[in-house]
Amino acid sequence: MQKANFTPMDIKVAIYEDGKLVRDALQTILNGTPGYACTGAFSNGSNWEADIRRSNPDVVLMDIEMPGLNGIDLTRLITQKFEGVKVLIQTVFDDSDKIFKALCAGASGYILKNDPPNKYLEAITEVYNGGSFMNASVAKKTLNFFTQKNIILISPEGADYQLSNREKEILTELVQGNPLKNIAAQLFISHETVRTHVKHIYSKLHVANRTEAVMKAVQQGIC
Repeated sequence: MQKANFTPMDIKVAIYEDGKLVRDALQTILNGTPGYACTGAFSNGSNWEADIRRSNPDVVLMDIEMPGLNGIDLTRLITQKFEGVKVLIQTVFDDSDKIFKALCAGASGYILKNDPPNKYLEAITEVYNGGSFMNASVAKKTLNFFTQKNIILISPEGADYQLSNREKEILTELVQGNPLKNIAAQLFISHETVRTHVKHIYSKLHVANRTEAVMKAVQQGIC
């Protein structure tokens, strides 16, 4: 059941979740919160392309474990076919292998099912605005996984990325797993200013996303 009326300002969310109770609860939260609308809820990905076209979401909440296509494969298909759609993985699992595969498949973030509703809304907003959301414990596990697998972002010896003091402050916050909204509040600047700084950081570090920026910062002691 999708929201009967929603405004152009609402963040449109589609849900892929095979558990009916969880699916219904997520719909209720989204449709009961101003600024959000559930435009589709599906128990599996058997008709994923038609589902996405019909629901036209900004963000997809994606369960990893589903019958048929799993959430990681479905994430890859959706992000390849629908470039503007962001996928937020949600699962009971927090093992590094699944985290890594989900991010490689094109997921913009990762949240655990035992996170509270306000975290879900925060994560949805974050990825909708172009950010990348990770539960703090998940972010740590991801970095540990990359390190254990010797996945290293190489740079020229002694490279100077010319980061400003403000950019280093923001990069430090990214490493700690803080969402952009919280960074803005912490540094007393606007959300849009943080987004602009983050884009500059990515450009200077020669990375494509938050995960790569964090990896590079940690591995090379940039901040």
